[in-house]
Amino acid sequence: MTVRAILEAKGRYIYSVEPDERLSAAIRTLAERRVGAVLVMRGARLDGILSERDIVKVLADRGADALDGPVHAVMTREVVTCAQGDTVGEIMEVMTSQKFRHLPVLENERVVGLISIGDIVKWRLNEYEHEQQALHDYIKSA
Repeated sequence: MTVRAILEAKGRYIYSVEPDERLSAAIRTLAERRVGAVLVMRGARLDGILSERDIVKVLADRGADALDGPVHAVMTREVVTCAQGDTVGEIMEVMTSQKFRHLPVLENERVVGLISIGDIVKWRLNEYEHEQQALHDYIKSA
């Protein structure tokens, strides 16, 4: 199965913030949208990603004063991405080995979606349920 199939099932909408936005405003976006990461974008260009881990780290290092600073001071700048043609197995390997929970999906250097580990778990559980139902139907018809 591919990233494209997951995006088609879940949708391609992404949440993003501007690099100069205050960290406190970005945190509010995470809380309101109930997501663990937002893309940091300047127009259509991906500048970075801001995750809950980035926020916890800066708060531990600098305290509450960091909340008044800009997102670009906290975000992860070197973003690992995937493509729509990548398989679920490939992105699971990347997420596991590099300890990422979110991967932006790029196509021709344009952001077309965001895949989370939750999306993958949901997809795999759905696949498993379909396999179990098919096996059950097969046994029942035999």
